[in-house]
Amino acid sequence: MAPRLQLEKAAWRWAETVRPEEVSQEHIETAYRIWLEPCIRGVCRRNCKGNPNCLVGIGEHIWLGEIDENSFHNIDDPNCERRKKNSFVGLTNLGATCYVNTFLQVWFLNLELRQALYLCPSTCSDYMMGDGIQEEKDYEPQTICEHLQYLFALLQNSNRRYIDPSGFVKALGLDTGQQQDAQEFSKLFMSLLEDTLSKQKNPDVRNIVQQQFCGEYAYVTVCNQCGRESKLLSKFYELELNIQGHKQLTDCISEFLKEEKLEGDNRYFCENCQSKQNATRKIRLLSLPCTLNLQLMRFVFDRQTGHKKKLNTYIGFSEILDMEPYVEHKAEPSKSQTRKPKCGKGTHCSRNAYMLVYRLQTQEKPNTTVQVPAFLQELVERDNSKFEEWCIEMAEMRKQSVDKGKAKHEEVKELYQRLPAGAEPYEFVSLEWLQKWLDESTPTKPIDNHACLCSHDKLHPDKISIMKRISEYAADIFYSRYGGGPRLTVKALCKECVVERCRVLRLKNQLNEDYKTVNNLLKVTVKGNDGFWVGKSSLRSWRQLALEQLDEQDGDADQSNGKMNGSTLNKDESKEERKEEEEELNFNEDILCPHGELCISENERRLVSKEAWSKLQQYFPKAPEFPSYKECCSQCKILEREGEENEALHKMIANEQKTSLPNLFQDKNRPCLSNWPEDTDVLYIVSQFFVEEWRKFVRKPARCSPVSAVGNHALLCPHGGLMFTFASMTKEDSKLIALIWPSEWQMIQKLFVVDHVIKITRTEVGDANPSEAQYISEPKLCPECREGLLCQQQRDLREYTQATIYVHKVVDNKKVMKDSAPELNVSSSETEEDKEEAKPDGEKDPDFNQSNGGTKRQKISHQNYIAYQKQVIRRSMRHRKVRGEKALLVSANQTLKELKIQIMHAFSVAPFDQNLSIDGKILSDDCATLGTLGVIPESVILLKADEPIADYAAMDDVMQVCMPEEGFKGTGLLGH
Repeated sequence: MAPRLQLEKAAWRWAETVRPEEVSQEHIETAYRIWLEPCIRGVCRRNCKGNPNCLVGIGEHIWLGEIDENSFHNIDDPNCERRKKNSFVGLTNLGATCYVNTFLQVWFLNLELRQALYLCPSTCSDYMMGDGIQEEKDYEPQTICEHLQYLFALLQNSNRRYIDPSGFVKALGLDTGQQQDAQEFSKLFMSLLEDTLSKQKNPDVRNIVQQQFCGEYAYVTVCNQCGRESKLLSKFYELELNIQGHKQLTDCISEFLKEEKLEGDNRYFCENCQSKQNATRKIRLLSLPCTLNLQLMRFVFDRQTGHKKKLNTYIGFSEILDMEPYVEHKAEPSKSQTRKPKCGKGTHCSRNAYMLVYRLQTQEKPNTTVQVPAFLQELVERDNSKFEEWCIEMAEMRKQSVDKGKAKHEEVKELYQRLPAGAEPYEFVSLEWLQKWLDESTPTKPIDNHACLCSHDKLHPDKISIMKRISEYAADIFYSRYGGGPRLTVKALCKECVVERCRVLRLKNQLNEDYKTVNNLLKVTVKGNDGFWVGKSSLRSWRQLALEQLDEQDGDADQSNGKMNGSTLNKDESKEERKEEEEELNFNEDILCPHGELCISENERRLVSKEAWSKLQQYFPKAPEFPSYKECCSQCKILEREGEENEALHKMIANEQKTSLPNLFQDKNRPCLSNWPEDTDVLYIVSQFFVEEWRKFVRKPARCSPVSAVGNHALLCPHGGLMFTFASMTKEDSKLIALIWPSEWQMIQKLFVVDHVIKITRTEVGDANPSEAQYISEPKLCPECREGLLCQQQRDLREYTQATIYVHKVVDNKKVMKDSAPELNVSSSETEEDKEEAKPDGEKDPDFNQSNGGTKRQKISHQNYIAYQKQVIRRSMRHRKVRGEKALLVSANQTLKELKIQIMHAFSVAPFDQNLSIDGKILSDDCATLGTLGVIPESVILLKADEPIADYAAMDDVMQVCMPEEGFKGTGLLGH
């Protein structure tokens, strides 16, 4: 099939020789490409969008031939979720909760612990009503014991393949997305469980943790001088074994029990000898628990990096562990192996195991069954009933999907063969609808052909590439089953659009010839007064402008079509388009002045011959006409002269003001409130914004208007009171005000119109001690408005959206002072007018009224004042980005975890490798929002990335684990 561009030319080639009034029905059908041959499956691999007769590759391949009924649905067999016979029930991993699930399974398999928990009293009786549990209420365990009861009952008798432990995890307050130390979790939870069960009356329940997990050993110290032996008894719930340098579990136990020498500075004070003596110390196992927990210390603390490391060394262990020699302490430490130990039958090797659990073997026949209490069994059966209902529902949904799929399969097989129109009556349907009809994942909607209509409510010729021609038989079935419209039969072929396109094409062909003619005429030099002025920009683009005029009718048709289809532009977009259209100049309007006359700039126009202008007028009959003898606009000439005079006047004013206030302009010898000058008792205050605008004018008087007024009302509240305290003006508000010497103030009153005088007076108290001086402001502080301003500022800092912050990556824990406080290294006279944000049209500064020379105070509302404060605060807080920093857009309500993801994309540092701080405060709570963490707009956050650990010779199998050092802080595990 020919490319789409060639199809376009072929469909309209006849228009080169046919006049618009000669267009026939045959020409119309040619324009709509009805003459094209349909494509054949197997030959055409993909759909030809330029051919309305091509019905290949529109999604039919998934329906033709035999289809597996499982493809009609995306629902898994619910029986796959059913527990298999004689198998255990699993636990859902909620993200990073595998360590919790592991211990839950271990504790569940401890029959004595399970039995004891079943004996605990439960509040489930509150949910019992009559003969059973209230159906309308879901059981919610209230305590940790009740959570374990319910989980163990489900693990024992549930029909599900796995159950959800989220209730238990939520009750403990654990973060499901954060990996934690499994050994620490085991210790804390067993301590919590023991404390909880200690309140039970039943001794079998109260003492179950000690009975199952508690052993006893003694720290034994023997004096080498007198042989006296001292013992310190201690209970244990697990033995913490060092695995570094060992390959066998027995070696780790031997090291745990080995003898330690106490010599030199570490000598032992013997009570018998009454002096420090050399001695030996060891651990002696006195009794072992029924369940022995051996913690393999895979995580060690590295002092060099301040992080935990994981030891990946292999450890060999047997399924049966003989602890009798260790209880009597007869074993000596064995030599550790250097390679992975060989594992025979009954032994295992692991480089990931972090806890081994051994059960005490007894001569008695163990009890292998634990009866689930009736109230728990009823809860399990209720959950099983819900599961069975879910299975039935899923199976029914699968069946319905299969039935619908089979019906759709038959429909497609029937109709797809009848889609091609051939020589019979035909209609047009959108390709998009046909593709959705063949898409099994979405329900078929009514046919909608509105997007393909022209302004005459017929099929637009340009839309033929997204339409398909189908048989009338197939169209009748489609509309009867799915509805929609309008139906596009042979009568929908638009003759008006085809005739207009024919006219445009003929004019375009003529345009090419005229373009060459005009170019040749422009090479001729114009003599005398026979020429015409034409804009240089118009001459460069006149051909494009002419083409746009020829296409204007088609553009209007598309626009009206869009309105008809309900796809009109929204209000803002339509306004923007109208604004752009108004800004676009027509031919020769680029040399119009604002008064509609010939502009005074000769660089923007060119003189062309009368013949060239005549050709151009054929395409632009309404273009402004300026003969060569036409005079330029007289008003523009006057304004040009006035502009030159104003520029000279501005320079004179700027020079006078700069000479009168040299130190204020250069920011030299400025007074300071925190270090009050000794030679004056009065200082005046103006807005820092006024000073910046005035300096901007003095630097570039030709580009800026003179500043005529000092708008101190911006520093006052609507009641006329001062908005700043003396203390705040020495600190955070110092960027909003400028202090003025009395001599400068006299000059300012001569040069500018001052609306309000603001001054600070110092008065001596007592014996003229400077620390006891009082400072009085005129006007006085307005406490009410001051408090309102502070509240509003805090609210703005907490509720910002899409604000800019900066992240600075710290390398080797070093950060140059000028990076953290760049404003201290930037000259205060640095010009920033080119960096200022452009004000919207019509916006005026709230504290300056340069056109009004009067001193009458402007009436402003509290809201307007707050808006001004936001403006000056935003300006004073503006941060200068330095090298090594990246700017990020954030909102106050986003979490620290979401910020870390942004930082990951910006710096390629994984979230768990990021150490963030702001103003010396560590940011560690991933769930906290930026607003609560004190991150405000323009903040600078320091990023310190954890680096990979070196390959230590003594720790050849070490892998760094970057984890929060706070562990289980803030969870329910520490509540007891």
